[in-house]
Amino acid sequence: MLFVRTCKQAGFRFLFKTNVCLFQAAASTCGLSHVSIMLAQQADRVMALGEWEERWQEDRIGFHQPHVHKMLESHIDKVLAGRTGVRFFFPLCGKAVDMKWLADMGHSVVGVEISEKAIKQFFDDNNMTYSEEPVAALPGAKVFKGSEGNISLYQSDLYNFSSTIEGHFGVIWDRGSLVAINPRDREKYAALIVSLMAKDCRYLLDTMLYNPELYKGPPFLVPDDQVNSLFGKSCDVELLESFDSLTDRQRGWGLDYLDERVHLITPKSI
Repeated sequence: MLFVRTCKQAGFRFLFKTNVCLFQAAASTCGLSHVSIMLAQQADRVMALGEWEERWQEDRIGFHQPHVHKMLESHIDKVLAGRTGVRFFFPLCGKAVDMKWLADMGHSVVGVEISEKAIKQFFDDNNMTYSEEPVAALPGAKVFKGSEGNISLYQSDLYNFSSTIEGHFGVIWDRGSLVAINPRDREKYAALIVSLMAKDCRYLLDTMLYNPELYKGPPFLVPDDQVNSLFGKSCDVELLESFDSLTDRQRGWGLDYLDERVHLITPKSI
């Protein structure tokens, strides 16, 4: 089904098809990359860490889902690939209920989150006891560990985290991290993610497509071509699913369409 969206950009029109942006030809006519045109709309948008903490303190957390993400459920078998007892990494984990779901399945979870309130709410919401201790290798950071030993959540700046802290991971679930970080930091972010991947890692990445002229983010637009640019040198990138996820909440942002896209990224050595 074809949807036509009019974008006043360099005097030409763009056509959008459900789940696929069809404006490569128009962009090349102007000597511009279609990805560059899209990303330019949000290139200078910056969210300071304090702003994210403020959102948690004020309970402005519409991004939090009170249920396991349907894309994780749908693709869990492909993500696990027959493995048991897998170590999962959650960048910018918030209080995602996915973490408890996976731990109950026998996997272990490590998350990183800037908001201490989010981490404590995760354990409280799930009636879990936990310990709290400083992290010698991360000055100013804390780690909160569930009493059962299979969930460790670090209260820290994500970019201070590294494989020297918790090693490498068999799965990385990125439901709302790449789309939340500042667009200018994406190369740094991708390098960190790749450095945390074990040789058999499955990185499940959720991204969004929408008209960036209508909304500045976050969550930010991440086109497929940029996903390939960020990870394609060292990893294979497979688009697993694309679907319309527009709700009244996004309509309130001014959007008239929102496509959610789920990618499976694996090291090329596999």
